[in-house]
Amino acid sequence: MKNRFYKYFPWLFVLGDILTVSFSFFISNKVFQPFEEFKGLDFPTFPAFIMIWMVITILKEDFKIGRTNEADQTFKKLIGSLAWFLVIISMIWMPFHDNSLRLLSFLSLAASLLVFLGIYRVGVHLILRKYRETGYNYRRAVILGTGGTSDQLAQVFRLRRDFGIKFLGYYDDKDGSGQTRGNIEKFFEEAINLNIDQIYISEHLEEKKVRKIINFADEHYIKVKVIPGGSLQLEKNLSFSKYGDFFVINVNEIPLDNAFNRMFKRAFDIVFSAFVLVFILSWLIPLVGLLIKLESKGPIFFIQERNGENNKVFICLKFRSMTPNDYADTKQAVKNDPRITRIGSFLRMTSLDEMPQFINVLLGDMSIVGPRPHTIPMNRVFKTQIEKYNSRHKIKPGITGLAQVKGYRGEIENPHQIRSRVKLDYFYIQNWSILFDLKICILTVYELIVNRENAY
Repeated sequence: MKNRFYKYFPWLFVLGDILTVSFSFFISNKVFQPFEEFKGLDFPTFPAFIMIWMVITILKEDFKIGRTNEADQTFKKLIGSLAWFLVIISMIWMPFHDNSLRLLSFLSLAASLLVFLGIYRVGVHLILRKYRETGYNYRRAVILGTGGTSDQLAQVFRLRRDFGIKFLGYYDDKDGSGQTRGNIEKFFEEAINLNIDQIYISEHLEEKKVRKIINFADEHYIKVKVIPGGSLQLEKNLSFSKYGDFFVINVNEIPLDNAFNRMFKRAFDIVFSAFVLVFILSWLIPLVGLLIKLESKGPIFFIQERNGENNKVFICLKFRSMTPNDYADTKQAVKNDPRITRIGSFLRMTSLDEMPQFINVLLGDMSIVGPRPHTIPMNRVFKTQIEKYNSRHKIKPGITGLAQVKGYRGEIENPHQIRSRVKLDYFYIQNWSILFDLKICILTVYELIVNRENAY
């Protein structure tokens, strides 16, 4: 339910914005209909202005109404977007309309947009608040550590139900008052069953425990917010959230938590994968499929379950490069592996065996760039051996990734290789940008041309 809300709300918000802007243009033009010298905006101009508004409101993420923001913050955000819009259309439209009423018409339009968009935006804000106050679109939260600012924050949650944060209680090793659910170790035992979305860490907790909690949260995709305290020394980029007059620190936010960034990355994936599917896979699949069938019996595709975003299992597609065997999931390919066919060796050397994964990208299970997905048995082993290994599943897996262009491809021969992969994947997740993706795509092509011998 919560995922559906965040998937559809931005689009509904933007649609409402477009309708409100259209209504504002209509009202503004109606005001000047009695004047024959002014006939309002040309119809071809109107769609262009709507597109400009859409670009501004999406780039500025006006659809992100924070659950702890007040209505005045939403209105201030509108003022900023409206200022940009009016500056742009004034430069495009006013110089080409030299009648005496053009300034008055422009001011009328600005006033209409301010009034009607203001009513719409603040209305959406208040409706969303009421929606959360009645028990929908809430986040389940616990506080680790009692006393001081922890108690103040808990009181905020109880008083401000419109924030949509359901406070489940405290966990603390030192509390003897009986107000906690248990100690910190009990939290680790109960967190998954409680379906916790957010953890708030008290300033009184020891740094060692704080780090353990953050690592646990990274492994289980739980957001961590630290109640400010001078004793905290964390090697993280921090941002802040405001709850009324109360501030907390967001510890493990990533660029792809941003809805616009996710939308931008997904658009890139769809365009890229659709191009590959139409212009390359349309003829490559029949050709490679015929060669595979001529050499050995069995299916054209190798189909395998792998872990994707948030550890969700999906069906990963590859061209079959081995003779059918019972060890494909548990035994990784090695150099001179007798299971690899002749055509399979060529496919692996050129990485053409990965091409069907563009279908996975189009279906939404994978991305063009991201951490490479390992088999489920390998994930189970590495999760027990590598600290924060599971954090690489915060985002969708990719056909290529930073680790691969840095030389960590193919067989994993020693623990250093997988640890390096995980570190590079984690760096990518923390520092994602669309330019970073484009750079990795270019480096992937270079690696395939220069270092083909590293893949098999």
